[in-house]
Amino acid sequence: MRKDIVFALLFCGLQAAGSTEPQPQLHRSTLQQPSEIEGYACAQGYAWFYADGHLNRCTVSRETAFGEAQAPSGSIIALLPDGKPKYLMLSHDSPVLGYVCSGGSWLGPSEGSATAFYPSGKLKQCYLAGDQLVQGVPCMSGGFFADGRGGGAKFHENGKLQSCKLTKDFGTWRRGDRFAQAP
Repeated sequence: MRKDIVFALLFCGLQAAGSTEPQPQLHRSTLQQPSEIEGYACAQGYAWFYADGHLNRCTVSRETAFGEAQAPSGSIIALLPDGKPKYLMLSHDSPVLGYVCSGGSWLGPSEGSATAFYPSGKLKQCYLAGDQLVQGVPCMSGGFFADGRGGGAKFHENGKLQSCKLTKDFGTWRRGDRFAQAP
């Protein structure tokens, strides 16, 4: 299945799930060769731009700093209209702040779960690649379409774990509960 069709289906699904913010106008361009765009090494192929010409998203041609992450080559980066980080689709499972975030999927190497960021570049959400201890909390793995197990580890902008589903009993919470804490 073509990546642009998969993205469109995912986008429509997110809108149906309640994300109804007006979407900015985008246009797609084909890069004939790898190109440096707004400080990002975009690979040959498709890149999307906002109406004002600023980069919206592209596949990176080499490991690239993106927010608090290092995006491996082949990952898709997505930016807000002001150029700040929005999300990253890792080309393969990769560490972000010491947690292994899920990447890639059966749809292709760059079509895995999205790792989200606050506009400040701080980690907002990571779909864990396997059960992991996150700040001492036993969190379940899981992705966007992962059999109801996860929903990822969510973080407050200050870096403190906000929530995750538990792999085992933890304090007053039980296995499978969604652990949540204030900033």
